[in-house]
Amino acid sequence: MSAYHGRHQLPTIEGCLKLFDPASFRDLVGGRRRGAGASLLRGGLRLGETCYATAVRLRNWGYDRGAARVRQAGVPVVSVGNLTLGGTGKTPMVRWLVRWFLERGVRVSVVSRGYGSAVGEANDEALEMRLLLPDVPHLQNPDRVSAAREAVEKHGSQLVVLDDGFQHRRIARDLDIVLLDALTPFGYDHVFPRGMLREPVSGLRRADVVVLSRADLIEPSEREAIWRIVRRHAPDAIFAEAAHAGKGVRNLLCEAPEGPFRQKVPDTFSGPVAAFCGIGNPAGFRHTLEQCGCRVVGFREFPDHHRYTPEDEDSLARWAEELEVSAVLCTCKDLVKISRDRLGTKPLWAVRIELELLGGQEALESRLRRFCPV
Repeated sequence: MSAYHGRHQLPTIEGCLKLFDPASFRDLVGGRRRGAGASLLRGGLRLGETCYATAVRLRNWGYDRGAARVRQAGVPVVSVGNLTLGGTGKTPMVRWLVRWFLERGVRVSVVSRGYGSAVGEANDEALEMRLLLPDVPHLQNPDRVSAAREAVEKHGSQLVVLDDGFQHRRIARDLDIVLLDALTPFGYDHVFPRGMLREPVSGLRRADVVVLSRADLIEPSEREAIWRIVRRHAPDAIFAEAAHAGKGVRNLLCEAPEGPFRQKVPDTFSGPVAAFCGIGNPAGFRHTLEQCGCRVVGFREFPDHHRYTPEDEDSLARWAEELEVSAVLCTCKDLVKISRDRLGTKPLWAVRIELELLGGQEALESRLRRFCPV
């Protein structure tokens, strides 16, 4: 949960998750881990869920009733957030929005909390943003109100895109975009720590736009079942569906041209590949690779925002050498924290993943145009 100042501060979910191995946590709360011990542990997590959900409801009640003060940034704020833990595609959505506004002459900055960064340093998301959108200011500060005001005063921003802002109620926003991952849209129907929801599903009532990411990976009937639930909580929201697509590859030395990434270096990707990542939804990254036609024969997961050490890089190199693969793939978010362009003798490439809207784009753009100069 996003940081909140003063006596209302809640413990961060990201901090709590350091106690769990990501894959094991998903297996536990998703019910794939069986046995008496797992059932007992889920029962204990249910008690934690009750306490956490109550705290979240009280906090939201304070903002809904005006007991907690909401601060203005001075320019329009478009928030991108999610309802669940893990990667739903917020970063690709942020990049899509930034590019959309830039194409229409709007000076835009990105503001985020900067989770996982050391004092005075940029975190992996900021480094990725610099890599892919080098001319766009990205301000990181737990006090996002101050960061937004700095974007206006120092960088002349006409609009702020607030990254991971749905639960950060302290800053006023003009548009709330919420992403749901089609593979796990409602966090196993439980709030953290019993499930992966950051807050109860009823929080969707605050959403102006709901985007179902990775919608191409499920059947139309499954998508409609998700939308029925969303409509109950956010009947007036704009609905959109999106896919994640590999748009290119790069390493530390160069970026391949635009286009479907498997067309860039066919000799490198013609055979089986290995892949790893330290992101919120590793399964989503693997799905994207497989949708692009990659034959992934080895896959390693690290915690979200993982800081790769020289020992990690050596371990990955040994692992890659043991596999009969032509290359190793990761995300751009991982690449910016690794100092090599090869793992052993295997070339290391990062896949640049972008958002493609499959439906609802016209309605979304209609709302966005309200923030553009006449």
